[in-house]
Amino acid sequence: MTRIVGVSGSLRRGSYNSGLLAAAKDVLPSGVTLEIATIRGIPLYDGDAEAVDGIPEAVTTLKNAIASADGLLLSTPEYNNGIPGVFKNAIDWASRPTADIAKVFGSKPVALMGTSPGNFGTVLSQSAWLPVLRTLGTDLWNGGRLMVPQAGKAFDAEGKLTDDATRERLRKFLAGFSAFIQGK
Repeated sequence: MTRIVGVSGSLRRGSYNSGLLAAAKDVLPSGVTLEIATIRGIPLYDGDAEAVDGIPEAVTTLKNAIASADGLLLSTPEYNNGIPGVFKNAIDWASRPTADIAKVFGSKPVALMGTSPGNFGTVLSQSAWLPVLRTLGTDLWNGGRLMVPQAGKAFDAEGKLTDDATRERLRKFLAGFSAFIQGK
């Protein structure tokens, strides 16, 4: 059984990116599971707070989920042509202390996907993730890209994927990523 952990970079109820992850659970290949982790409850990173209080419980939960998974699937929104601050903050926290980076991220198969209301999907956000993921030592899957533009047409008001063509693209994307993980 291949276990993927998915993380949405949005905190919003009805988030399109959270909806994309939820839809992913329905189109996974046989023998693959997807656990959706959350960034909710992760405070802004503060080195002074880390020195005094250690790693917050929400961060430890996220780190353990990523470390124990066979692969990591990031569903990234795009805010102002880049990575959402709350999402980057969560990954920054998950890299603390630096001695844990290899355990949590080292050689971890990672795939990026995302959706946004704009016409270009999340091309800039996904590109902005590349140096971050390289620095963390992940094994980025480059075999496919999934960017869903004009999210308001593909998802309903509650964030549920309603577009069959996007669902099929998601199915193929996940099949490719799963094969990449299983080939390691």
